[in-house]
Amino acid sequence: MSKSIYITTIESDSGKSLISLGILRMMLTKSSKVGYFRPIINKKNNQVDNHINTAISFFDLDLKHNDCYVYEQHEIADLLSEGKEDNVIHNIIKKYKELEEKYDYVLVEGTDFSGEGGFTEVDVNLMVAKNLGIPVLIVGAGNGKKKKDFINTMQITYNSFISKEVDVIGLIANKIENDEIDYVREELIKSIPTSIQIDVIPKINLLAYPTVKEVVDTLGGKVLFGEQFLNNSIGSYSTGAMQLRNYLTRIKENALVITPGDRADIILGALQANASSNYPKISGIILTGNLIPEDSILKLIEGVQSTIPIISVDGGTFGVSNRIGAVKPKIYANNNQKIVLALDTFDKYVNQEGLTNIFTNFNSDKITPSMFQYNLLQKARLHRKHIVLPEGNDERIIKAAARLQLLDIVDLTLLGHKKDIQTKANQLGVQIDFNKIKVLNPEDSQYNSSFGKSLFEARKHKGMTETTAYDLTRDVSYYGTLMIYNGLADGMVSGAVHTTMHTIKPALQIIKTKPGVSVVSSVFFMCLSDRVSVMGDCAVNPNPNAEQLAEIALSSAASAAAFGVDPKVAMLSYSSGTSGKGEEVEKVRRATEIVKTKNPDLKIEGPIQYDAAVDMSVAKTKMPDSEVAGQASVLIFPDLNTGNNTYKAIQRETGALAIGPMLQGLNKPVNDLSRGCTVDDIFNTVLITAIQANQN
Repeated sequence: MSKSIYITTIESDSGKSLISLGILRMMLTKSSKVGYFRPIINKKNNQVDNHINTAISFFDLDLKHNDCYVYEQHEIADLLSEGKEDNVIHNIIKKYKELEEKYDYVLVEGTDFSGEGGFTEVDVNLMVAKNLGIPVLIVGAGNGKKKKDFINTMQITYNSFISKEVDVIGLIANKIENDEIDYVREELIKSIPTSIQIDVIPKINLLAYPTVKEVVDTLGGKVLFGEQFLNNSIGSYSTGAMQLRNYLTRIKENALVITPGDRADIILGALQANASSNYPKISGIILTGNLIPEDSILKLIEGVQSTIPIISVDGGTFGVSNRIGAVKPKIYANNNQKIVLALDTFDKYVNQEGLTNIFTNFNSDKITPSMFQYNLLQKARLHRKHIVLPEGNDERIIKAAARLQLLDIVDLTLLGHKKDIQTKANQLGVQIDFNKIKVLNPEDSQYNSSFGKSLFEARKHKGMTETTAYDLTRDVSYYGTLMIYNGLADGMVSGAVHTTMHTIKPALQIIKTKPGVSVVSSVFFMCLSDRVSVMGDCAVNPNPNAEQLAEIALSSAASAAAFGVDPKVAMLSYSSGTSGKGEEVEKVRRATEIVKTKNPDLKIEGPIQYDAAVDMSVAKTKMPDSEVAGQASVLIFPDLNTGNNTYKAIQRETGALAIGPMLQGLNKPVNDLSRGCTVDDIFNTVLITAIQANQN
């Protein structure tokens, strides 16, 4: 199983690159197959992303630049403003999963907090980490902040992630002044749970300073001398506009000298000061105004200069100084000195063994709606299946068919008049390729005769005549079911126009139930904001007895597992544990015992109330010893009245996506839609039908 970690920060200039490099090397000590992923980058002037380039180049990762990101920040701003959050998440999950399948470990790095793009980056990072389902390491920088403010910000960020049920495995306080390290560590330990690793890294001047190269890149300067010394770090900068005797007293260690290009006195004086043991070393000289010294001065500079890069830039001295002051330090691919220092700093101050143990042993059964829907697509693609849609004239069916055709996931047959379907598709403005999507008309089909014979043979023991059987083949539900029965389709989705009984009755008569199954039941996959719950039975059985309820629970648990949801079953009632009495409670209690007998390994609790089943705080009070209470993923309702109303109330009040109902127990998959279904409902139900067919 691939192991991943998501690094996010609370602000720009946090020193996140130091942490990323350290963790990449930590991963590479475990495996040579390590991936690197930056979902959102801030690429400028069509240049490659510096973070990606540095990671790939220094560690020689088996990756290409375009493999490592999905969006640029300006694209995210546009998509989010258009309400296309689902598209963003889907594409990020898709790219991440491609890396996860290829590599043993994947480091995921969050956004840069550049202030560009017009969206709240903490929220975006939270959204991405949550939907990828991987643990988070939060990095913050304490330089230039009051200690208490910094600690409060770290706490707030941590709480933001935890409140959204995102797993945080560690906090790293970076760039902390040496005399504040102990205080910051102690205060964070006090306010953060002991299971969270906390590391504190002091401010390292060489890493905190930009290099001359970064200034050159920002200003677009022309290097006149010392190109090989562009990695010199800038400790400070000063403007040389006064007479030399006064300027020399203001030069500090590793200063960047900024002066007009015609000030030969300042240029030569700075070079001499650098060579003198009586003055600090300088990191470089910036010549402003796009002024190049005269040839005689250039010749003199060439003779005395040694390790000092000299750069000519456009713009006045004041404006250039302001732009240089805004340059933030970075770690980039060809600055080995900074990279090595960053790795050494990580080794000294980060508990690598503890961090490795936490994230390599991390295991979460959480699954977000976006991840669930992505998994549906991937599972449906495993083995291409043929699904029949009997209500081919319905505009929602046509739209869903067009989308499925575009994604090329399943083969489809629509039932109806081809001309009518084509006319409606044209009116809706959707493209239906009839070379890819088949259309059959049950009122006049080449299969009517053979289907009539099949139906008669299947039902003659129940008194059905040949005439009745032949007539029923013209009914779209019977026709679609007979396609499955005769091997012309793998599954059917109907109910957008017809009743549940009209959809299910032919399946019960012809396809019938699986061996050992006496009850056909249903589940909904309820995609809540932070999890996916499986709810049954909400569509078929009005008042199941204890034996039927047990069978519904077993089928629902199996369906949950088949779709990637770890089954923890709650048998719902108006009472929790042994406290309640009454006929309905006893029915649930009896059903729970039957399930435990038939599947002793299944995690199940019942009877239990809904709040105790899904809310850990309530569970600790009502059923503190239960391994299901507070974390139930499969919710079994005692009757249809309760189940149907509950799922609809949750759907309407929370905006949750309800996928289903998915029928359980049939030999071949047939699924029923609500007559109020949307195009998304149809799309998702076709996918789960194809997946059921794969499992069969």
